[in-house]
Amino acid sequence: MMASEKFQQIVGPRAPAEELAAHRMRYLWPTLCLAGAAVLIIISIFLPYWSLVLHAPQYPKGLVVNAYINHLEGDVQEIDGLNHYIGMRPLGEAAQMEKRFSIFAISALALLVLAAVFIHSPWSLLLSLPAVLIPPVFLADLFFWLNHFGQNLDPRAALSNSVEPFTPAILGEGVIGQFRTVAYADFGLLVASAASILILVGLYLQRRAYKPLVDREQTVDSNQ
Repeated sequence: MMASEKFQQIVGPRAPAEELAAHRMRYLWPTLCLAGAAVLIIISIFLPYWSLVLHAPQYPKGLVVNAYINHLEGDVQEIDGLNHYIGMRPLGEAAQMEKRFSIFAISALALLVLAAVFIHSPWSLLLSLPAVLIPPVFLADLFFWLNHFGQNLDPRAALSNSVEPFTPAILGEGVIGQFRTVAYADFGLLVASAASILILVGLYLQRRAYKPLVDREQTVDSNQ
């Protein structure tokens, strides 16, 4: 097989001008979905993905920590101070490698989704699938670190005997000793989830639009 034929198989068919004119929206919707998803992924970088509210007797209004993909904001020092008494490591020590490379990695995934706009073959699924997995991968990584910190408490801490090793809830309510936590998905994760849905819809619409062209080309080739 010649290199040009291999390239054609990767990029997939192009819609003829008359076909585009007759069914413009059929070919435009996949582009809008995939390009919109890429934009949403970039926007999510600047929004918190996850937030936690910690209710403690000495803090009646609660303490809040907002987790972005590359840093933490909010009452981080106060929560670390409380966690210190039960032997839990500072939150900022978690996922250091992930935080270091997250902006580059997620931006690269957004570019791959954008590239899928121009690929009308199964390769578009391979390009886009990693971006679809951003929300579950984020939650899985978050669970890993919270579980690791909660299950490995420092036995030398002042209140280490009052709290058994635990796994904090990454979503919903949890109780740790005299503290109550409420964790929820924040705007960044919701935007990334919306992007995942748009990608799946865009891939479906793209296949529905371009597969008939592939079938037509294969029929012509088989008749020659």
